[in-house]
Amino acid sequence: MAVLPGDPVRVVMTKWGDRPHWEFDCQLLGTDENGDWLGIAAGTRMSRPGATYVAPTNQLGLVPPSGPDAERGWLATFHDVGGPLRVYVDITTPPVWDGAVVRAVDLDLDVICGPTGRVWIDDEDEFADHRVRFGYPDDVARAAMASCDRVHRAVSDEAAPYDGSATPWLARLGDLLAR
Repeated sequence: MAVLPGDPVRVVMTKWGDRPHWEFDCQLLGTDENGDWLGIAAGTRMSRPGATYVAPTNQLGLVPPSGPDAERGWLATFHDVGGPLRVYVDITTPPVWDGAVVRAVDLDLDVICGPTGRVWIDDEDEFADHRVRFGYPDDVARAAMASCDRVHRAVSDEAAPYDGSATPWLARLGDLLAR
């Protein structure tokens, strides 16, 4: 069954070895050339073992569009004005749709754009540790590093979808929530 705009969606992230990680509910807003846009309302509870995070502002999730897996190893989050960050991109295995559930394995590395526009890569130490401790296969580790480099360059260069493409989708989410 196809997921349609307005339908509820669950995002389920795991860590390597099928260890639980972040999970949360959201809503499919629609799809464009950048991928599938997910609306995450302020107040949404995101949980993982031992931690809960409540979204302080409206946010968007972006699942990359169909294409070569080598270009799909990420899940992006765009924060509305006033959020703690502008963009947070988890480097992952290529996300897959399983009915109304988006599944991906978080591979530790993150590309972040802060509120001032500074862009950095986070958790390189965690990636190095987990690569050894949990036995990431070499091809998975190489794909994660390549994806991280590609996403870092795109965010730094403000290339699509990090070029303001999220703005109309954030407005759409705001309109839906105002109803």
